[in-house]
This record gives sequence, structure tokens and C-alpha cells, in this order.
Amino acid sequence: MHVMVLGAGVTGVTTAWFLHKAGFEVTLVDRQAEAGLETSFANGGQISVSHPEPWANPSAPLLALRWLGREDAPLLFRPHARMAQWRWALSFLHECLPWRSRRNTRAIASLAISSANHLRALRTETGITYDQLQRGILHLFFSAEEFRQVPARVAELNHLGITARACRADECFEVEPALQRLAGRLAGGIYAPDDESGDAFRFTQALAAHLRDVGVRFHYGTTIERLDRSGERISGIEVRDSAGRTGTLSAQAYVLCLGSFSPALVAPLGQRLPIYPVKGYSVTAPIVDEDLAPGVSLTDESRRIVCSRLGDRLRIAGTAELNGFDASVRPERGRAILDWVNDRLPGAIDPAQAQLWAGLRPATPGNIPLIGKGWGKNLWYNTGHGTLGWTLSCGSAAALAELMQGRRPAPDFPFRPGA
Repeated sequence: MHVMVLGAGVTGVTTAWFLHKAGFEVTLVDRQAEAGLETSFANGGQISVSHPEPWANPSAPLLALRWLGREDAPLLFRPHARMAQWRWALSFLHECLPWRSRRNTRAIASLAISSANHLRALRTETGITYDQLQRGILHLFFSAEEFRQVPARVAELNHLGITARACRADECFEVEPALQRLAGRLAGGIYAPDDESGDAFRFTQALAAHLRDVGVRFHYGTTIERLDRSGERISGIEVRDSAGRTGTLSAQAYVLCLGSFSPALVAPLGQRLPIYPVKGYSVTAPIVDEDLAPGVSLTDESRRIVCSRLGDRLRIAGTAELNGFDASVRPERGRAILDWVNDRLPGAIDPAQAQLWAGLRPATPGNIPLIGKGWGKNLWYNTGHGTLGWTLSCGSAAALAELMQGRRPAPDFPFRPGA
């Protein structure tokens, strides 16, 4: 069967890999000139299995009110008149109910564990490299009140099958010596030794190159204008290339991996996908002092900021901004991230060479991606991964390949089964 994957970010490229391994003929289509140039380009770099709890949790509404009106807030809501934003926001509040948050956490954890295993197997099989480090993730807490919740969180992670342990401040310094200057300020942490970090863009590009070598076709510089339908089937996709020429590409099945742009493509089919673009920022800067830069990936739980070492660079990312499809880079949001580096890791990077980036994360209200059967008989979904696209990419792609072969994937996750 010939399958056309729509989108060549990390989700689309991993989808192509697992479909190819399952014996499908695969073609990828993307409007950019290369793979991974949009949301996958400069994310936080974490394979964060140890963070399955979604943004939509019981504490989120109060935090959002506390941050209201602050330009440096981790979660920034810029209200406007479009109904899609308000519909998504109301659904987000619904997903904050304790029982729904617990359900979503369990589902994400199950898929994330599977995804990490598939990533390791893929790396062994292909030999690709992407500045990966297998040193774990250290979650940091800067108040005694936050740290009091750590034992319960660790117990829950262990119950979900995720290895994690509570660390006093001095134990955090043993895990990551670069943090020692936070003595007296750091309350403690959670260390998840099995987590990883790496450059999602380099991973996506390397895997795309490997796919080309094994015969997968790519149509870059090709914008998908609309889906053509014939009865209950997608018969083709109408496209426009970078020179403005139009045409139609066809296959026997299609997989939607277009992130935040997925809902618009299927809306004419009567499909309403609960995906909204949540803008995130990152700063990438060269390391100037090896001893001051962490090798273990960090998550500052107080500020919702993550930090990963990518070779001779440090990637710091965070914030969530609900402002439609505005992908513009606001300097004040970048300054908040740089202020964090100067405060937590002073002297580690050269801020004068810092590169600021913003990308649109395709988020569902409960952070549960849409994986499985879509409209009609031959449209499938693998989209809506929010802040965990890099973490969940391999597991999602492997699960979709199984679903397309009529099998039930192993993770305990609300997949959309085929007819």
C-alpha cells in the first residue's frame, strides 16, 4: 500500500520510518525546503518521560490567574474574538478536573515509555546521531512548599513505571555539579535517570536522510491546499509548489501530521479537531564555560523552563502563549528566558550570540494527541502532540503503523481504531 504522510516534522518523519519498516510504500509532503523546519526546529530538546502530567491539571486555573497580565508569565493568554480560542480554553478547563487529569497522565505515561523504547531501538538500527545524551532529567524546585509535594509525585511516577527519585539539594548537586552555586536557594529535585535529551531538528534531518537512502520519496517546497474526496475516500491532495505551479498527488492512504495546521485541512470534511497553536519560545547559545554548563537536562518546575545541552550549545526553552497563529518573536519573552539563564546558570553561555526562536505547538486541551483513524476509509491522524511531540514521536508513529495493519498497540492509550 502506498501511504502519503502530510508533514515532515519529527512526527511526520518518524511516522514515515515506522510505516516503511512495516512494509508500506511511503511519500512525505511538506511546504518547507527541508524536514523539521517548523515546530521541530528548536524545541527544548528533552525526551521527558518523567513529565507525563499535562498542562491541564487541577493547579492550572489558579496559576493562570496568578500569571494574568504578566508578559514574562509561563502561561500567557492573549484573548481575541475567534471562537476557536475560547472553545479550546473552555475544553482546557474541563480537562483540569482531577479525574480527567489523572486519566490523561496515565495515557501519556504509557505512550511515553513505549516511545522512549522505540527511540532507542531506532537509534541502534540506524546509527543516527543528534547530540543525544542519556544522562536523565533533573526537575528543580525552589520553594519548600513545592518540594513537600515531591514524595507524592515520585511515588506516582514509580507507580506509572517511570524511574524517579527525590533528591535533597546536596544530592541535586551530586547529579549536576553545575548547579552548586544555587546552594541556599534550591529546595530539592526529582531525578529521572532514564530520560534523555537531544536535538530534535538534527534527529529529524538525519532520519529523513536515512529514509531517502532506503527509497522513501519526499516532496519538499510543496504546500497542501486541500484534500480531494471521492465518496468516503480521500482521492488525492491538491498542492502548489514553490514556483506557484499546482497539481494533485495521490496515494492509497494518507496520514495527517501537520501539527497546528491539521484542523484547517480537514474542516471541509466536517471534522473538528481540538487542536490549538500554543506558542513556545527557546534560546540557543554557545557554551563559554564547560564547568558552568549542565550536562544533565534540567526542568525548572517553578518557572516551567527546560534546559538541555546540545553539543557545544545550550538550549533553554519554555513558556506557553495562546495567541492564534501568531509566530512572531517577542523580545520580552526571550529576555525572560535569558534572565533565567543569568540567574540559574550565570557565566555558562554567551548571551550576545543567543538565538531566539518561537514555534507553534499543536496542543489538544488535555495534551492527548490524536492517533489513529480519521475521516472516511483512508485518512489517518498522528497529530496534536503539544509540548511532548519530541518525547512521544516514536511511540506515536509505531502505534499508528500497527493500527494501519489492523493491530492494537500495546500502550494503554485512547487510540482511534480503524473501522
